[in-house]
Amino acid sequence: MEIFLLFSVLITLAALFSYLNVRILKLPSGISLMLLGALAALTVICIGYISGSFTALIEKELSLIDFSDFLLGILLSFLLFAGALHVNLSDLLRASKSIASFAVMGTLISTVLVGYGFYFIMDLLDKPVPIIYCLLLGALISPTDPIAVMGILKQAGLSKAMETNIIGESLFNDGIGVVVFATLLKIASVGIGNFGAGAIGLLFLQEAGGGLLIGGLVGLTGYQLMKSIDHFQTEILISLAMVMGGYSLCHLLHVSGPLAMVVAGIMTGNRGKALAMSDMTRDYLGKFWEVIDEILNAVLFLLIGLEIVIVDFKLIYIIIGLVMSVVVVTFRFVALYTTAGLFRFIKDFPLSSLKIMAWGGLRGGISVALALSLPTSPFKNIIVPVTFVIVLFSILIQGLTISRLIKRYK
Repeated sequence: MEIFLLFSVLITLAALFSYLNVRILKLPSGISLMLLGALAALTVICIGYISGSFTALIEKELSLIDFSDFLLGILLSFLLFAGALHVNLSDLLRASKSIASFAVMGTLISTVLVGYGFYFIMDLLDKPVPIIYCLLLGALISPTDPIAVMGILKQAGLSKAMETNIIGESLFNDGIGVVVFATLLKIASVGIGNFGAGAIGLLFLQEAGGGLLIGGLVGLTGYQLMKSIDHFQTEILISLAMVMGGYSLCHLLHVSGPLAMVVAGIMTGNRGKALAMSDMTRDYLGKFWEVIDEILNAVLFLLIGLEIVIVDFKLIYIIIGLVMSVVVVTFRFVALYTTAGLFRFIKDFPLSSLKIMAWGGLRGGISVALALSLPTSPFKNIIVPVTFVIVLFSILIQGLTISRLIKRYK
C-alpha cells in the first residue's frame, strides 16, 4: 500500500507540475519537471532544518523505490520502445555509418578520456580514485540519454539530418554504454588479471550482439502476430507483450535489453505500421505509446529532481561535478571530431554541426541509475553526487540553451 501511495503522490505532482509548465513556464516537459522536482527537493531540505522528522519521512518514502532497478528494470524498456517507434528507418539507414561510428567508437573514446580526466582531477585534489572507478564514471556518463534527448530536442528546431544523427546515436550508444559499464564493473569486481581481453570481447559480443538479435526476433514475432489480425486492442496488447516479455527475456539471457527494445521499436514503428496495421490500429497504437511515453517521462524526470533529497551533496562534490560537466562536453566534442576524422565523414559534419551534437548530447536518468547501481564503496559516495551534478547541468543548462546554439549556427 505504501508503494501505491508513493506513486499516487508522484503522479499527482507530475500532473500539477505539467499543468504549471503548460500554463506558465512553457519549457520542454523534461526540463520543467526536473526543475520543479529539484525545487521541491530543496524545499524539503530547507524544511528539514526546521523539522528533521519531515525530511526523514520523505527520505524513507523515496527509499521505497530503488531508482536504479526502477529505471533500468522497468521504465527503460517502455521509454526506449516508445521513442524508437518514431524513428524513420529510411533516415536511419542513410545515416547508419555515422550513427554506428559515433555510438560505438565515440562512446569508447569519450569513456576513456572522461575517465582519465576524472582520475587526474581527483589526484590533483588529493582525493585519489582507482582508475577502474574513474572509467566506470566515464562509461556511465559518456552515452547520451535518448529519453532526455528526444524529450528536449523535439522543440529545438534541428534539421532533419542532424536530429536523426543525434537521436539515432543516443538510442544506440545508450545500449553500448550499458554494455561497456557492465564490462568495467565485472573487471572491478574480479580484477583485470582474472578477466582477459578474450573474456571482455566475449561479454561485449554476448551483450550487444545478443540484444540486437533478440530485438530482431521480438520485432519479427510481433509483426507476424499483428499482421494476422485486425483488432487494435489486441495489437496494442501484443506491443506491450513485446516490451515486457522481450525485456524480461533479455534479462534472463544476460543480453542488452536496451538494444533489443530499440530494434523491436524501430521494426514495429516502420515495417509494422506500414504493413501489419490498419489505419485505426496505427492511430490507436501511436496515441497509446505517446501517452505511456509522456507519463513515464514525467515520473522519471520528477524522480531525478526529488532524489536530490537522499543524495549526500558536499560542496567539494558539487564543484567537482561542475568541472566534470565542462570536461564531459569538451571530451564529447573531441570524441565526435576524432570519430568523424577516423571514418572519413568529417566533410559531412563541419565544426558547427559537431558543436551542436556535443552540446545537444544530454545526460539523464540512465547515468543516475548506473551510478546508483554501483556496489557500496567510498568511491560510489563520490561518483553518485558528481553524476547528479553533471546530469542536472546537462538537462537544465544544455537543455535550455541548445535552441540558441542551433539558431546561432543556422
